[in-house]
Amino acid sequence: MTSDGRVARGDRTRTAVLDTAVALATEVGLDGLSLAQLADRLGVSKSGLFAHWRSKEALQLATVDRAVAQWEERIAAPALRAPRGVRRLRALHEARIEFYAARVLPGGCFFANTEFEYNARPGPVRDRLAEAFGRWTAFLERLVREAVDLGELPADLDVPLLAYEIDALGISAAMRSRMLDPDATYRHARQGLLNRLRALCPDPTLLPEGQS
Repeated sequence: MTSDGRVARGDRTRTAVLDTAVALATEVGLDGLSLAQLADRLGVSKSGLFAHWRSKEALQLATVDRAVAQWEERIAAPALRAPRGVRRLRALHEARIEFYAARVLPGGCFFANTEFEYNARPGPVRDRLAEAFGRWTAFLERLVREAVDLGELPADLDVPLLAYEIDALGISAAMRSRMLDPDATYRHARQGLLNRLRALCPDPTLLPEGQS
């Protein structure tokens, strides 16, 4: 039991450190993230962090993985509690906008930022990010297909296109909210998806008339 307790505490500590790394990366960039910077932010010794991550690249890869887990915990998991179909798609989008609006990350969206930062940089970090983006796209498309299968979206719908549009609304909200009026930005992102789904869904009772 003592050993298990130490492992659990170690896992919690590692997660807390990586949460700080994710937040810091949104401010300085993933490429700008370093063990020295992270140690300074945490008020610990660099040598203590070096025991977990032997290189900057190892830290970057672990940070990407933690950002994925954070996204799943804060955005995907709550949405999956909603009924399948258009309501789940809307719940996913709402959870994403709420995550941005809560300013959990000081520099905005980790993935929107790193997508621009690494789109022309080959290497293991870009590959890990591309894998994460691919899984997110597949997840979005799966939820759209579920709505089609339930008859809540047209049978001839271009599934990848709607998934793309949903993600584009999220990315636009993430980026514009940092430079323009965030309340208006989030309102437009929410209303944009609601309008799109209401235009496609044959059952108007599944979605509200206006923005909630």
